[in-house]
Amino acid sequence: MAICLDTKDPEEIIRTVKIIQPSFGGINLEDIENPKCFHILDTLRKECRIPVWHDDQQGTAAVTLAGIVNALKVVNKDMKKVKVTMIGVGAANVAIIRLMLSAGFKAENMIIVDSKATLHGGRKDLEEKQQENPYKWDLAKRTNPDKVEGGIAEALVGCDVVISLSTPDPDTIKPAWLKKMNKNGIGFFCANPLPEIWPWDAKEAGLRVVATGRSDFPNQVNNSIGFPAIFRGTLDVKARTITDEMCIAAAYELAKFAEEQGLSDEHIVPTMADTEVFVREAVAVGMKAVEQGVARENLTREELTRRSGEMIREARKTVETLMQTGMIPPPPKGY
Repeated sequence: MAICLDTKDPEEIIRTVKIIQPSFGGINLEDIENPKCFHILDTLRKECRIPVWHDDQQGTAAVTLAGIVNALKVVNKDMKKVKVTMIGVGAANVAIIRLMLSAGFKAENMIIVDSKATLHGGRKDLEEKQQENPYKWDLAKRTNPDKVEGGIAEALVGCDVVISLSTPDPDTIKPAWLKKMNKNGIGFFCANPLPEIWPWDAKEAGLRVVATGRSDFPNQVNNSIGFPAIFRGTLDVKARTITDEMCIAAAYELAKFAEEQGLSDEHIVPTMADTEVFVREAVAVGMKAVEQGVARENLTREELTRRSGEMIREARKTVETLMQTGMIPPPPKGY
């Protein structure tokens, strides 16, 4: 059920979600601008009795982490040692950074680029606006300890991994900039509907593993393989919240499933066609909720596998039937 609110006031949004929560098992926030989205989600996660989720943040972050974990296996690099460049400081990238750091990546090995320049503790404009966006200022202080200045081109020099969720234009990132990265580089160019650089251009520039947000290119990194199963596992154990650890559990189960199928330069994550991955992902999330003590119903792995499997298979069957009869259209090409 979609509920549209005629307000942009974060406190009004928070209040509304809190007073309608008795009617729902969980709530997904959608289309809330940066940086309001961070404060709204953080507050609701702390103060609500049901799980509140922001797919643009947590869903994208979980799937991206899964892809990065496997991409590093393909190129045989260590997450604790790789240098990472993040392009964009919107909802998705901030959440991706948070999960990556929780999973073992090092903040001191990371450079972040916003629409103006690289982030670092010497950016006076960020310091002056820290009340407005404390999240960006916090990242500026924790990353880029050498205070590398410049833009995307400078941030890419000597890095191993680039993750971009910024301007949907294939001319956003130049091939010449990617040539300055380390050998066996990894690039996630996930703006939609167009990536920041075409994957074939990134490959020609020397990158080994390239992912986008599109289904018509190899390695689609999209929250569509994260959100449904994460929420399924959460609801099946009646969890009170969705923790970062639950999202990381989902990411590692996605990565494990793809690895069992066989990793390669062009296969690092499952696809929507991999039906069984959703059951395994839901179970991983539900079991992590039980382990963390946020589940109201402590199911065994076998019970959760049976419950989640029945619900997911029935839902997929219903959608397929509706598409076959023309009641709902198929997804657009590229998504």
